Amino acid sequence: MSVAEITLAAPSGLEQLRRAFEGPSKPGIGQTMGFRVVEIEQGRVVFASTPGREVYNPIGTVHGGYAATLLDSACGCAVHSRLAAGQGYTTLELKVAYHRVMTSETGEVFAEGRVVTLGRRAAFAEATLKDANGRLYASATSSLLVMDR
Repeated sequence: MSVAEITLAAPSGLEQLRRAFEGPSKPGIGQTMGFRVVEIEQGRVVFASTPGREVYNPIGTVHGGYAATLLDSACGCAVHSRLAAGQGYTTLELKVAYHRVMTSETGEVFAEGRVVTLGRRAAFAEATLKDANGRLYASATSSLLVMDR
């Protein structure tokens, strides 16, 4: 079930996310990119994923879009967890910094998104992408538009 389908049924953004991620089916991007939710709380979300050769670029490393997608999802869902029923968001800007190359040998990585500020119409979030040993692979800042659905 998508967040859009349960927006009217759930009282808050946090509850909407919990409902969307519980059960066997994941939202489409999670299936496509092979990531899962580890933690969801007010203003904070953690996704986990293991990059494989299926997300390699032509030069033989994990494509930057893989990290960007995880970071964008973490930022967006962190903001969504703070929204009221009937509100939604969209990313206006995502700035990604790549700190270290990823390969299929990197192992599981964790994208942690946190809300920095949330206003009536704009939200700002940040996220990091680290491996199981805490090594930083990428980081991001995001500006998001908050809107009524």
